[in-house]
Amino acid sequence: MFDLIGNLAHGFSIALSLQNIALCFAGVMIGTLIGVLPGVGPIATIAMLLPLTFKLDPTGALIMLAGIYYGAQYGGSTTAILVNIPGEATSVVTTLDGHQMAKQGRAGIALGVAALGSFFAGTVATLVIAALGVPLTKVALLFGPAEYFALMVAGLAFAVVLARGSLLKATGMILAGLLLATIGTDLETGEERMTLGFSTLSDGLDFAVLAMGLFGFAEILRNIENPEARDVTRGKIGRLLPNMDDIKRCIAPVLRGTAIGGALGILPGNGAVLGPFASYTVEKKLAKDPSRFGRGAIEGVAGPESANNAGAQTSFIPLLTLGIPPNAVMALMVGAMTIHGIIPGPLVMSKSPDLFWGMIASMWVGNFLLLVINLPLIGLWVRLLKVPYRLMFPAIMVFCCIGIYSINNSPQDVLFTAFFGFAGYVLYKFGFEPAPLLLGYVLGRLMEEKLRQAMILARGDFMTFVYNPIAAGMLAVAVIVVVIAVLPSVSKSRDQVFTE
Repeated sequence: MFDLIGNLAHGFSIALSLQNIALCFAGVMIGTLIGVLPGVGPIATIAMLLPLTFKLDPTGALIMLAGIYYGAQYGGSTTAILVNIPGEATSVVTTLDGHQMAKQGRAGIALGVAALGSFFAGTVATLVIAALGVPLTKVALLFGPAEYFALMVAGLAFAVVLARGSLLKATGMILAGLLLATIGTDLETGEERMTLGFSTLSDGLDFAVLAMGLFGFAEILRNIENPEARDVTRGKIGRLLPNMDDIKRCIAPVLRGTAIGGALGILPGNGAVLGPFASYTVEKKLAKDPSRFGRGAIEGVAGPESANNAGAQTSFIPLLTLGIPPNAVMALMVGAMTIHGIIPGPLVMSKSPDLFWGMIASMWVGNFLLLVINLPLIGLWVRLLKVPYRLMFPAIMVFCCIGIYSINNSPQDVLFTAFFGFAGYVLYKFGFEPAPLLLGYVLGRLMEEKLRQAMILARGDFMTFVYNPIAAGMLAVAVIVVVIAVLPSVSKSRDQVFTE
């Protein structure tokens, strides 16, 4: 307990420096902005901003990028309530009752409840991260190459199951990501693999090029194609603070949503997306009058929004303790850490304590800033929602090109990004989700390294994964998860959850 308090005190000494407060502020503001404006999203934004973090210290860079992520969750709820468009996938459920409340003249109450619930959930989830950080890191230090390989296989299995759309397509995307990770020079033999004669590929694909292409450029192409129809609430926002009756209705849903979202956020493969759906389902089943849901029930906003923010925070747990990214945003965070020379995993706590505890403490600071700053700015967000996307995308495109070029001062990087942007757009048109591909790419090089190390230690005997109880257990979990997901009843329920 005293160690935890001491570590958090050290973290706050880092997070509360003027530079890190400014970077946290910038992150949550940018995150809220891109959450409010449908069509950009945190994945594309973080991919675009990766080049700008090169000149920042690692702690400040990750504090800003993390702020963008959980700030976007808050902004997505604003759009869901006021416009009936989920700014984020996790805000889909909020549209059901949040927009109905706005139509009834209670938009302010819905926004206030979403903000307060998110703040509480974020605070609790950050405490959970701090409490679990040390024990999970100690466990991870006991892992050998076989255990790490099996853990990553299990993570990719969850990624397949929790990805939207077809399981077969998600599996194909994972395998494509693993294949892209093999491009470059073999670390053991020195032979070039799959470079197609391009000298720029001898060191492998640049992470920022792949991420910005698949999510930045591809997202722009998708949004240009889709016509805009924004039903911005025209009535008065009204008061933001709920009354005592509203608070009494929301206490239990907020507590349950925090617990559900926090638990599911730890799951590899974007379990955080499931949190709001699960919370809404639970609240509807526990309600005395379920017919109220979908007609402006305040519990339908409080529970999912709490689950939303709790899941966003706890998804950092596998990243910070195990080095395993549970979703595409965390894969980008792995890329940012690698760019700054930090190897994600259990050694981060011992080798970079300033980064580990400073980043955790900054989440409290960020959640407080979101609560204090954004509620007074609701009027500004309403005006921004009326800006057509066609006026924004040229500036976004130019910004992407400048950012990519500035990494290596290479025109080829811009061309590769454009290629992956077109590829990402084509994948989207055919119903393939690029997020599993990015996860596969991020884990691919590490999986290959751990597999080779395990084989060397076992003298080429693949049975080492069976004899090792931890590795065998994780591989068994991976197989069971995929087999269960293939069952018709489970597959049908899964499709219903991810149907927007």
